[in-house]
Amino acid sequence: MRRVTQKTLTASFLLLVSAGAVAAAGTGAAIGLHPENPHYFLWRGKPTVLITSGEHYGAVLNRAFDYKKYLKTLESLGFNLTRTFSGAYCEPAGAFKIQDNTLAPSEGRLICPWARSDQEGYPNGGNKFDLTRWDQAYFKRLRSFVSEASRRSVVVELVMFCPFYADDMWKLSPMNAANNVNGVGQMERTQVYTLKYPELLAVQDAMVRRIVRLLRDFDNVYYEICNEPYFGGVTLEWQAHIAETIARTEADFENKHLIAQNIANKHKKIIDPDPLVSIFNFHYAKPPKTVADNYGLNKVIGDDETGFAGSEPGPYRREGWDFIIAGGAVYDNLDYSFTVGHEDGTAEISAPGGGGPLLHKQLGILRNFINSFDFVKMRPDNSVINGGVPDNATARALVERGRAYAIYINGDTKADLMVALPTGKYKAEWLNTKTGRIDKTETFEHSSGHRLLGPPTYKDDIALRISRCQ
Repeated sequence: MRRVTQKTLTASFLLLVSAGAVAAAGTGAAIGLHPENPHYFLWRGKPTVLITSGEHYGAVLNRAFDYKKYLKTLESLGFNLTRTFSGAYCEPAGAFKIQDNTLAPSEGRLICPWARSDQEGYPNGGNKFDLTRWDQAYFKRLRSFVSEASRRSVVVELVMFCPFYADDMWKLSPMNAANNVNGVGQMERTQVYTLKYPELLAVQDAMVRRIVRLLRDFDNVYYEICNEPYFGGVTLEWQAHIAETIARTEADFENKHLIAQNIANKHKKIIDPDPLVSIFNFHYAKPPKTVADNYGLNKVIGDDETGFAGSEPGPYRREGWDFIIAGGAVYDNLDYSFTVGHEDGTAEISAPGGGGPLLHKQLGILRNFINSFDFVKMRPDNSVINGGVPDNATARALVERGRAYAIYINGDTKADLMVALPTGKYKAEWLNTKTGRIDKTETFEHSSGHRLLGPPTYKDDIALRISRCQ
C-alpha cells in the first residue's frame, strides 16, 4: 500500500509542471473587484456583472461532455460565467432526481486530479486511484477547458470541493479509502472537510496547489472553496485553511485570483468574514435580502445557484432580476438543458429545476439591461420609490441619483410608481422582461419632488429605465 507524504506529492507536482503552463488567451490582470465599486468586477478593462445559465458543474470531470460545444453555446447566448467542480466530488445517477446529470458520469467516464492505480475496484468503473500521482489527462482537460472559456469570454468559477450529502456520494469519491490504494480517507463523510486528519488534508492541499499553479496565467478564473459547506460537516476552520492554501500558493504570482466562499442557502448576515474572501456566494437567494444584509462588506455578493422551482422560466427570471437590481454581481441559474449529447442547451429537462432556450433569452434581456447602465456608479436605493407598489408586488431600485435609475417590479399587472427625482429632463422606458421590447417610453421635464410613472399593463414583472437627458 502506497502511503501519501508531502515529499511524494511535491515530487509528483514538479514532474508535471516542469514544462510550464500553457499561455492563456487574455493573459492580463485576473478578474478582480472593481476599484471604484468593489460590489462589482473589473475584467479585461471593463466593469463586469456575471450572468449565466450553466450546466450542472460536470463539464471537466465528465469525459463524455463536449465542453467546447457547451462554451461556444454560452458565448452565443452572451453568457459570461460557468461553474465547474474539480472532480474530488461526483454524484451517482439519479441523485436529487436529476436525469442526465453531468455531475454523474456514466461508468468509466469520471476523470479527476488523481491518476488511476493498477488495482481494480472503483465502484463506477475502472481502477482505484493513487493519491500520490496526478492524472496528466485531467490537467490537460482542465487547462483546455479554461483556455477555451477564456477565448469565449467566459469566466470560470472553479469549485475545489463539495460536501458529501449522502453516503452514496462519499462512496464515489477518490478521497474515500475504499477507492484509493493509499489507505487515506478512513472516516465518515461528515469528517472529510475538517482539520482532524492530516494525511487527507495533505492530499487536499496538494490538489489545490496543483490546480492554482496550473491556472496561474489565466485571467478568467476565480476559486470557490467549497460548494454548500453548510451541509456535510464542513468546518469554518477547514475553509479558512483552504483559502490560506490558495493565497500562499499565489503569494509570488504577479496576478492573484479572487477567492469565493459559499455562505448559505437563501440569506445570512455574515459575521467576521474571512479577509481572504472577495466573493460571498449564496444559493436560492430570493428575495435578495442577503445583498442588503451584507452590502457593507464592500465585496461581491453572488447568487451562484438557483433551482428546484419547476421547469417554467418565470421563477428563475424573477430571481435573477431581483438579485441584480438589489446590487448583486453574480447570477448563475442551474440549467439542466445542458447534458451529454445536448451541450447546446436543448435537452428535454427531467430534473427539479429549469433552463432551456426561453430562459436563456430572458436572462439575456437582464444582461442587456444592466449593461445599459454605468452600474459601477450606482447603488441600491429603494427610497427613491415613494408609493404606487401593489400590495402583492415588490419594487427595487439601483440608482445613480439624478443620472440613472434601474427599477424592477416583481408581481401584479399594474403599478403607478411615485419616483423621487431631482430637477431635470428625463427619459423613462418600460422594458418587457420576457421579450426585451420597450413597451412604453416617455420624455419629460421635472421640477424635483415625485414623478408619477405608470407602466403599461404587464404580467408578473416589468423593468423601468430612467435616464437623464443630456
